[in-house]
Amino acid sequence: MKSKMPQFRRKKSGKSFPVKVSTLDAELEFNLEWRSTGRDLFDLVCRTIGLRETWYFGLQYEDSKGFISWLKLDKKVQDQGISQQPTTPFMFLAKFYPEDVSEELVQEVTQHLFFLQVKQAILSMDIYCPPEASVLLASYAVQAKYGDYDEVSYRPGMLASEDLLPQRVIDQYQMTAEMWEDRIKIWYADHRGMSRDEAEMEYLKIAQDLDMYGVNYFPISNKKETNLWLGVTALGLNIYEKENKLAPKTTFTWSEIRHISFDDKKFVIKPVEKTSPNFVFFSQKVRMNKLVKKQSDVASWVKGLIALGLDEHNSDKAAHILFVKILDLCIGNHDLFMRRRKPDSMEVQQMKAQAKEEKSR
Repeated sequence: MKSKMPQFRRKKSGKSFPVKVSTLDAELEFNLEWRSTGRDLFDLVCRTIGLRETWYFGLQYEDSKGFISWLKLDKKVQDQGISQQPTTPFMFLAKFYPEDVSEELVQEVTQHLFFLQVKQAILSMDIYCPPEASVLLASYAVQAKYGDYDEVSYRPGMLASEDLLPQRVIDQYQMTAEMWEDRIKIWYADHRGMSRDEAEMEYLKIAQDLDMYGVNYFPISNKKETNLWLGVTALGLNIYEKENKLAPKTTFTWSEIRHISFDDKKFVIKPVEKTSPNFVFFSQKVRMNKLVKKQSDVASWVKGLIALGLDEHNSDKAAHILFVKILDLCIGNHDLFMRRRKPDSMEVQQMKAQAKEEKSR
């Protein structure tokens, strides 16, 4: 498990306490009243950055026990085990993903936040991206940052300091930084006339077709104690084999799922079709024992649990925390799945009309 945050004894002085919220392109600081809820803070952030498509996002934090959690909007911030630091840090991140970025993302600020988060996930290799797509995506990122390619003002080596390609792609070929830059520049020159917002949207349209885009992975096992991954997505639930996060072996769309439940031992997915068997899985147990032969296997699964804020040596507690996280994402994704299949709300209609008007100016 992650090492515990250093503990500070915060005395309840005055009527407020300081918090810092980091988006991927800004640092925001607020003073919250002691009785403020997660909703109060979330709404404050959204108003500050001008975000109206709030349903995709959440506030993430590391609690006093070292677990990574999403702030619950209906509870007081102070009642959610926040670490008692002089200033409480939160990350404002996309929690849920659209099915189609070009159809669903309306505001430029929403699109920009998704662009930054997806780009970071690709560069950090949390999302696998093949070499050719990586170069094309890099060219759109350059267009979004610098605007049109200008042969006169462009300086060789200008992109050398930029973080543009996943390290996996760089390591795959015997190419110098200059050679990679030339490859990117060829595509970059083709994007002339494209605005920042258009370049970011093109980036997202390509990225959303990558196999790992928008998937939250959780380590699980079946009744035979086979190690698997559960993927929670905008469309439903995927089951992956341990060594393959790209192609699911089983898929349940949200419309095919009748009920989801869990206890401290198992998580159960009940299909709509009552003649179909339930899918039952368990939390992944990561222990150094004689059944695990390769150290890399242990490291991989421990890393997966640590990313979720789970302790591999406390299986019951880890299972409960794991299942709560899964259920939370299932509920949110299912709600958005059903919402997309209904006519747009008045608020969304107004946003789309406003965005269309602004683009036509």
